[in-house]
Amino acid sequence: MNVKGIHHLSAMTGDAPGNVAFYTEVLGMRLIKKTVNQDDTSAYHLFYGDERGNPGTELTFFDFPVIPKHIPGLGSISGMSLRVPSDAALAYWSERFSAHGVKHSEIQAFAGRRVIFFEDPEGQQLSLVSDETNAGVPGGTPWERSPVPVPLGITGLGPVKLTVRNPAGTLAALRLLGFTEKSRVPALAEGQADIIIMQTGEGGSGAEVQVEPRTDLSVGRLGYGGVHHVAFRVEDKEELLAWIEILNREGLRNSGFVERYYFRSLYFREPGGILFELATDGPGFVTDEPFETLGESLALPPFLEPQRASIEAKLKPLHTKR
Repeated sequence: MNVKGIHHLSAMTGDAPGNVAFYTEVLGMRLIKKTVNQDDTSAYHLFYGDERGNPGTELTFFDFPVIPKHIPGLGSISGMSLRVPSDAALAYWSERFSAHGVKHSEIQAFAGRRVIFFEDPEGQQLSLVSDETNAGVPGGTPWERSPVPVPLGITGLGPVKLTVRNPAGTLAALRLLGFTEKSRVPALAEGQADIIIMQTGEGGSGAEVQVEPRTDLSVGRLGYGGVHHVAFRVEDKEELLAWIEILNREGLRNSGFVERYYFRSLYFREPGGILFELATDGPGFVTDEPFETLGESLALPPFLEPQRASIEAKLKPLHTKR
């Protein structure tokens, strides 16, 4: 039993309005769910994705305005990537980034694909990866009302980079989930070991993790501009419960079953200190809102609905363009 690929990534922002503006107006992703952090309902939890937030397309942000800036380092998710359909799409994005003042690299080759590295306004480290020659886990469908033309739009999540001091434990955890080594690429930092490329399921950019060993860094400190956790796809609740048994058998402390309403989850830290989540492909985001109006209103799962008045009183209104 293997995980199928990347389900979602959850990052940190200190500026919810600016975050929405960048990810919807510049990157052209759809805000598919405006809800709250279920463990701290004073904070927004914003979900972006393809037209309906299919698994493997979801990039999410917790909004904590008072947190400090992220300090990169060991035990962190140090890079996120977003998929686009082709090399021609990368050329479009290079021009778009320049027009919008987005800090970005030239189009270059990395780990067998053409990529553009860029930052969001809070310093979040991202890249766009071309699926020109990619096989494997299929991407999603960009929203037709996006400001970015659909044939050039973002189709989902690509490879995730993990930075650790000793890769052995991280690699063992990934192998337990069904990942196997695909290749190695030269380190991005001088004097460091090769980056180890791991893949699972059908493979391709939507099922890839890059493990970067570093001996020249201190431990990172999570803040705005950093990534909280990475989630991997499992089919359904029954499979998730089976994974709980596997983790317990392996001696990996975990959260056990967690009901998130839009999907079901469990959480554990791999030996390098990075938080992993396993999340089911369903039920999905149209369970409590029509497809046509996803993300337009504050959505709360049924177990938080009785607290709506007190929750809304603690949140600053967040207006989005449509």
